[in-house]
Amino acid sequence: MPSKLTNDQRKYLIDTSQMYESYIEAKRHANTYRNGMAWKKSRGKEYLFRLSGRTGYGKSLGVRSEVTESIFTEFKSGKDAANSRLDGITERLDQIAKINRVLQLGRLPTVVAKILRALDERGMLGDEFIVLGTNCLFAYEAVAGVRIDPSLTASGDVDLMYDARKRLSIASNKLDGEGLIGLLRKVDKTFEPLRENSFRAANSQEFMVDLITPPRDMRIKSPISFAEGDLVATEIAGLEWLMSSPRFEAVCIAEDGWPAKLVVPDPRAFAIHKKWLSTRVDREPIKKPRDADQSRLVKDIVNEYFPHLPFEDAAVMAFPEDLREP
Repeated sequence: MPSKLTNDQRKYLIDTSQMYESYIEAKRHANTYRNGMAWKKSRGKEYLFRLSGRTGYGKSLGVRSEVTESIFTEFKSGKDAANSRLDGITERLDQIAKINRVLQLGRLPTVVAKILRALDERGMLGDEFIVLGTNCLFAYEAVAGVRIDPSLTASGDVDLMYDARKRLSIASNKLDGEGLIGLLRKVDKTFEPLRENSFRAANSQEFMVDLITPPRDMRIKSPISFAEGDLVATEIAGLEWLMSSPRFEAVCIAEDGWPAKLVVPDPRAFAIHKKWLSTRVDREPIKKPRDADQSRLVKDIVNEYFPHLPFEDAAVMAFPEDLREP
C-alpha cells in the first residue's frame, strides 16, 4: 500500500487546498475586468466603451455624462479591489509553496498544474474537460492522504478528455477563440501540434498533451476542434465508461509547490478501466503490466480509504461484471 502523509503534510495540503479555492474565485473575478473600459471620441463627443478582446473594440455605454462617469469610476474601483485581492492571495500562495516544497508535497508536474489552473479559471475543468490516465493517481492519493510509489505515477503526458455533448461554440468562446493550443501556449509558448490536425501537442521539453473523446455516432462527421489550426480530438474506445462515471475532485500540489485542481473519473471507474486495458489484445504489451498494477493499487485505495464507494454501487454497474470483481 502507499505510504501515509505526515501530520504536517496533511495540514499544509488542507491549507493549500482551501487557499486554492479562494485564489480561483479571485482570479475569475479579476478576469471580468481584464478587457477594461475607455473613453473614445467620435464626432466631437466622448463615449464610454466596454472593451472586448485584444482588438480594442467594444460596446458603447453612452456619451460622457454623470451616469457614464459614475460607471467608469465604479469599474476602476472594482478592478483595483479585485486585483489587490488577487495579488494578496497570490503572495500568500507563493509563501505556502515554499513550505510545500520543503515538505516534499509537490507531486503533480508543474506544467500539468498550470494547464489545469488555466482551464479552471475559464470554468472548463470538470465541465468541458476532465483528466484521464496516470495523472488521475495524484487526485486519489491527495484525498486519501497517501503517497503512491513514483514508479506508478511517472508520466510525460496528460490526457484531456473533452465532453462532446457540450456545444463547441461555447467552449471556443471560453478559449477566447484561440483554441486549446492557444491556452497551452499561454502556459508554455513552446507548445505546438505535432502535425496538422493532430490530437497531440508537445512543448520544447517533449511533454505531451492529448485531446481525446469517447466514440461518437458514426453519422457525426464534424471534427472536434475549437479554432483554426487547433488540436483535433481523437476518439478512443472505452472512454464512454469514464465519461458516464461520477466525477472525483481533488486539489493537488505541483512540483513547484503551487496547487491545482484535478477533476478525474471516479476511482472505481479508473480501476475497472485500467483492468480492461490490461486485458486488451490491441494494447501495447509494454503498457499492460503497468495498467494492471495501477488498477490493483487504486482498488486497494478505494477499499481502504473510500468505503463509501463500493464496487457494487450503481455508479459503476455499466462496466462488465467480470471487470468489477476484485
